[in-house]
Amino acid sequence: MVRRIDVTGADGVRLAAWEFADPPKRGEERGREETERATGVLLLHGLMGRASHWAATARWLSERHRAIALDQRGHGRSDKPPEGPFTREAYVADAEAAIEQLGLAPVTLIGHSMGALTAWQLAARRPDLVRALVICDMRASALGAASQREWTDWFRAWPVPFATLADVRKWFGEDDPWVERPTPARGEFFAEVMAESADGWRPVFSRRQMLTSRETWVHDAHWEELAQVQCPTLVVRGLDGELGRAEAHEMVRVLPRGQYAEVTEAGHLAHYDQPEAWRAAIEPFLDGALTP
Repeated sequence: MVRRIDVTGADGVRLAAWEFADPPKRGEERGREETERATGVLLLHGLMGRASHWAATARWLSERHRAIALDQRGHGRSDKPPEGPFTREAYVADAEAAIEQLGLAPVTLIGHSMGALTAWQLAARRPDLVRALVICDMRASALGAASQREWTDWFRAWPVPFATLADVRKWFGEDDPWVERPTPARGEFFAEVMAESADGWRPVFSRRQMLTSRETWVHDAHWEELAQVQCPTLVVRGLDGELGRAEAHEMVRVLPRGQYAEVTEAGHLAHYDQPEAWRAAIEPFLDGALTP
């Protein structure tokens, strides 16, 4: 069963939250009262992602927790206000609103890339809401203006509209000149963020809005907020991801209660690319952090 729950974010933006697991079957020992006591988990996708990218993770988490994935503003089925705002403050406020409206606190936040930044900024600002944190492949250092220009050029290179979903999978998985080697999972990842229109397949998000969102955080370092996170935190990197090992270990050192894990045979999309290895990397941490 998939269930959508509407949430009202900052500035009245309508956000779509999703549960991907079936409810407990009748006759199981876990009844309504235990379900209500289950610890909350909020999953935050990265830039250009959507809640469905967390479906596999949410399903195994739901065996023991109430796991909800959020389409962040500008993404998925959530509102895409023409003029935003797409600031860090807006994204953090949206996540805070989701936690409170869904009754997830104290929550475990699991974030990928930009979603991980949102997660640790919220954990730093509202420690009362956050019980544990998982950061997947997000750097704390500034990426800089050159990185933003590269993304602008990359977006311009997309051969939109795509004639078929097979073309989407092939371009992002094999033909994209910004990719070093073929990555089928990357093609599948981007196929999930496309919608069919009259002339072909186009992204469900605005590339202009994605650049606007990215502009608000790539020029700054985020070490100070990372150091303010007081809850147990796991820093996870794909072995071939964007977060280097040295920086990941420095993030762990800066965090008051930091731990480290890596997913081999994975890149930036570790949770999506290697779901079983991803589970093996984070489940021991969650078992320890969420045990009373």
